[in-house]
Amino acid sequence: MLVLSRKKNESIVINDDITIVVVEIRGDKVRLGVEAPKEVPVHRREVFDAIHRNEDLVANKPANKADAAANEP
Repeated sequence: MLVLSRKKNESIVINDDITIVVVEIRGDKVRLGVEAPKEVPVHRREVFDAIHRNEDLVANKPANKADAAANEP
C-alpha cells in the first residue's frame, strides 16, 4: 500500500485519468473529491462490499424452481 500525506486542496492522480482531492479536513474526518471517467465506478468501501455480496447471492441463487430441484440430492 502506498501511503501519502496531503493537505487541503492537494491531490493525487491515478492512471492519468483519476484525481483524488482533499476537499476538507475537520477533526478526525477527511472529505475527498474524486474525479474519474463516467465508466469508472467509484464507491465507498461499504457500498462496494454490499454490491459484491449481492452479486454473489444472485450468481449462486438458482434461476427457478426446476433448477433448485435439479440441484437437490
